[in-house]
Parts: sequence; C-alpha cells; structure tokens
Amino acid sequence: MNKENEHVSLEETIITKYMEDVLNETASKNVYSFCKKHSITENDFYKHFASIESLQQEIWVKFLENTVQTLEADSAYHQYSDTNKLIAFYFTFFEVLTLNRSYVATVLPNDIQALKNLKQLASLRPALKSFLDNGLTNTSMSFINEQLATFTKPLLKETHWIQFLFVLHFWLNDNSKGFEKTDVLIEKLVNTSQELKNTKPLESLLDLGKFLWKEKK
Repeated sequence: MNKENEHVSLEETIITKYMEDVLNETASKNVYSFCKKHSITENDFYKHFASIESLQQEIWVKFLENTVQTLEADSAYHQYSDTNKLIAFYFTFFEVLTLNRSYVATVLPNDIQALKNLKQLASLRPALKSFLDNGLTNTSMSFINEQLATFTKPLLKETHWIQFLFVLHFWLNDNSKGFEKTDVLIEKLVNTSQELKNTKPLESLLDLGKFLWKEKK
C-alpha cells in the first residue's frame, strides 16, 4: 500500500468513525478528544481536516463525489438531455443520502430556513454548483443573448441550490414507501424549472402546484 492510499484510507476511517459517533450520540466537539478516543494522532487528523467543522462539511462533499462517480460510470447518462441529467443527479444523490439517512436526519435541522444558513453544507454548495455548471450544457438558454446571459447564469446557479435545499427538506419529511413522493417531486420540480427557461411554464407549474398542495393537506 503506497503512502497516498494510506492517506485515503485514514480519511475514510476518520469519516466513518465520526459518523458512527454521531449516531451513537458520542460525537466529540474538538479534534483532541476525537483523536484520543479513536487512537489517531492529531497530526494525522490535520493532514485531512482542519477541524471537526471541516470534517462535517467534507462528509457532504463525499456524498456528492459518490453521486458523481456513479453518474460518470453510467454511459447512458452522458447521452441524456439536461433535464434528464438533472433528474438522474437528484435520484442518485438521494439514493446516496438514503444509505446514510440516519446520519443525515440526525445532523440536519427540520427547517428549510435553517438549512439555508447551515455551516455543515457550506462546502457542498460550491461543489454542487460547480458540478451542475460543468455538467449541464444549458442549451435551453440559447435564446438568451450573451449580455443577458451574464446576469442570468449566476441566478440559475443559485436557483439550483435553492431547489436542492427544497428537495432535501421534503425528503427529510417524506414518509412514503421508498421515498416515492420525493421521486415524484424531483421529476415535477426539474421539469418545471427547465420549462421555465423555455418560457413554457404554465402546464408544468400547475402540475407542480397541485402536487405540493396535495402534500400539504
């Protein structure tokens, strides 16, 4: 085993140990106590994470990296339209989260406003935006002239993040079998957002509205 692989292995070990501690309600609040508990030197810890907070953030980045690796390994994914790529992304990401649902439900507040400013998601935000910005062609925006696109593209990136938080909050409260309602929401939300770019929103917007209204009852 080379030195690089040792580092990767240790990084994964630290992440696994921390997640287990969270689930067992024994999570350390500082690096010293975490390292002492798990017989890891602080020096080795700091090779991978600057603090417990950075460790918490990196866990979410790993969820995204696992999602991207799964998508990239699927040859069919590269042939999808932007809309289907976005749907595939959400489906895959929430499959990853479902595998870690107990941890996610423990560390996240059940409040959409609190999610917006949660430090734990701070590193995920730019990583997710970067993936979507590089992974989608945005051909549906071709009708917008170059000058206008300068202003709209940053707005679209922010919209993707808000959309993600909305789905995340919905998923946390989804009690349906296999989280089927979250899958329905993803399809309706993505289709609506993509059609809004094409200025054909009414039918999809009404469909999404009916679904959300039904879920609030």
